[in-house]
Amino acid sequence: MGEMFRSYWIPALLAEELPENDGPPVRVKLLSEPLVAFRDSEGRLGLIDEFCAHRRVSLWFGRNEDCGLRCPYHGWKYDVTGQCVDLPSEGDDTGLRQTIRLKNYPLVERGGILWTYMGPPEKQPPLPEWEFITVPPEQTFSSKRLQECNWLQAMEGGIDSSHVSFLHRSNLESDPLFKGAGGNKYNLADSAPTFEVVDHDAGLFIGVRRKAEEGNFYWRITPWVMPCFTMVPPRGDHPMHGHFWIPIDDENCWAWSFDYHPARALTETEVQAMKDGFGVHTPLIPGTYRPTANKDNDYLIDRAAQKAGKTFSGVTGIAMQDASLQESMGAIVDRTKEKLVSTDNGIIMARQRLIRAARALADKGTTPPGTLPEHQRVRSAALILSPDDKFDVAAAEALTARPGVPQTSV
Repeated sequence: MGEMFRSYWIPALLAEELPENDGPPVRVKLLSEPLVAFRDSEGRLGLIDEFCAHRRVSLWFGRNEDCGLRCPYHGWKYDVTGQCVDLPSEGDDTGLRQTIRLKNYPLVERGGILWTYMGPPEKQPPLPEWEFITVPPEQTFSSKRLQECNWLQAMEGGIDSSHVSFLHRSNLESDPLFKGAGGNKYNLADSAPTFEVVDHDAGLFIGVRRKAEEGNFYWRITPWVMPCFTMVPPRGDHPMHGHFWIPIDDENCWAWSFDYHPARALTETEVQAMKDGFGVHTPLIPGTYRPTANKDNDYLIDRAAQKAGKTFSGVTGIAMQDASLQESMGAIVDRTKEKLVSTDNGIIMARQRLIRAARALADKGTTPPGTLPEHQRVRSAALILSPDDKFDVAAAEALTARPGVPQTSV
């Protein structure tokens, strides 16, 4: 599965983490590899092995100067490609210097995010074209946070719509990025939804229906694009949102969260709510990307609020309501002890797709789905359909990203 992740462009850093030329380097750990990122004197981006080729000193301590990152131990200097460009401790022996090169990966800025591709250079796919990074800057907002569990059990929460009627029920009419939507009443009234899951070229469309008026159904449709992209079905005219879950190592991941509106700028009120940790975002410990509410403080659980019904779990905020329970499973959940049911069909099918794709890559070198731009032009949707409608057919247009066209929502 780790090799499969290397088939994709994945988010590595927020652009705000490397705001200026010759600024401090940043540690980055992805897919169990310790790396360091920096922006050089000419604004070029580098993502290279964290450790100097000489005595393996961390280049996080390096001096970012004159188009390169210089190790403070003996002065060896590397450019954004990882090539050693200065070897002062050896009298700048040109022949030796040319043989020294650190591992490096491309780093590209799109939509306020720095993306990297960590696979074979000859198999590098086109740059990502998710809708939230192609709309104008004033229409999108992204954040990231540390999640202390395996990426898969975190991602599976993003394709599980049935928990919304329980875990998040108090947020539907209190969170400023959720409240007031007409569809909220159906989530609250029908806590036993019916799941229908269909394949698409790069993943799944997970349709969840609840009872609506006049015998119709309220559908919330979640796209999952391999390996770890999900979108939450929209609510009214609120911004759309979704996630990536990117492995740091086997037991930790980066939970990336985004909000965007395809047809208008985000309002100041909406952006402030996102910065304050509403919607799918969360407050962070200053100077870090670790949530303020975390396992060391029991996620600031409020048992009195839980008992009074102010929050269903006692944990505040949608993001940490999810993360607290996903982390409670342990760093890697023991799936042999699960009792899966019909509402887990999306999770079951996603696991099957992932396993098949990983095996096909390992056995035959088959590129997995989801690497091409056409796979990425998807949307989530929420709509009312008659009992005779097949959700994937009736909502086909709504599930396709269309520049400047508002989302289909209730």
